[in-house]
Amino acid sequence: MVMTCFSSPTTTTIFDIGNYSTKLLNVEPQSCINSSFPLPPKPLLISSPSEAGNFPVILFLHGFLLYNYFYSQLIQHISSHGFIVVVPQLYLVEGADTTKEIKSTAEITNWLPEGLHHFLPSQVEPNLKKLALAGHSRGGKAAFGLALGKVANVSTKLKFSALIGIDPVDGMHKGKQTLPPVLTYIPQSFNLDMAVMVIGSGLGEVKKNPLFPACAPKGVNHRDFYNECCRPACYFVPKDYGHVDMLDDDTTGIRGEATYLLCKNGKSREPMRRFVGGIVVAFLEAYLEGNLTDLIAIKDGYVTLPVELQDVDFRL
Repeated sequence: MVMTCFSSPTTTTIFDIGNYSTKLLNVEPQSCINSSFPLPPKPLLISSPSEAGNFPVILFLHGFLLYNYFYSQLIQHISSHGFIVVVPQLYLVEGADTTKEIKSTAEITNWLPEGLHHFLPSQVEPNLKKLALAGHSRGGKAAFGLALGKVANVSTKLKFSALIGIDPVDGMHKGKQTLPPVLTYIPQSFNLDMAVMVIGSGLGEVKKNPLFPACAPKGVNHRDFYNECCRPACYFVPKDYGHVDMLDDDTTGIRGEATYLLCKNGKSREPMRRFVGGIVVAFLEAYLEGNLTDLIAIKDGYVTLPVELQDVDFRL
């Protein structure tokens, strides 16, 4: 791999809104029962560029008990840089077992070739040869679980080229993983034929108060996921931000209020959301588009970040 060298700091726009205008689309299968094309297995929130083009696709899985629309600002940031982001609404009332989420994600992945283009702007084409899988919190666990084949007889027709875990969580603590367990606690044991990025949160393993566990507990969080990733992989942990600080500024309702009551938060969500959106764009440009410029510039410290990093590592 050729590393690009820089003699002076460079500027980048990946942490700001990109050049594409975006369209946010809600797909409710129950309202399309008379349609002539295949309907998705679950409701979807889709963020797409509005301009004509052929764009890579990211399938993004939300966190435990969260609504997919809580990520509207984040996914529009990503799609403004030329990506289609598909966020299914998975189970809202479900036990600790993540098997159903993994199965549903596989079903949605298999629906994409026949169904996705029907719900996009007419001039927009999805490039499913450039397909990434991402997830936040329990959604990160589900993403890794699908990619690693943790549920028997569950597979996808499409091949993922990149995997992203945003503060993934595998249970309550080491020794109390939820089903199906993803972590093996064997370094670099994940046998994945794709590039991987893990994003953590410095405050995710800090308890909000003594009555509740941390939202990303030690022993089952981002650090453990990254330890099991093989190269190519990269790892970023913003210092002063929490487990849900990449969500929208306005997350109303009981579930939205719970994100403030149960999780330790930073002073503002905007810097963490900009960082997550930008670093996802840099990673996907590198491993879906073959353009490593922004990712290497970040690696070598030539980019001003919207957050201070507590930890960063690359296995290129």
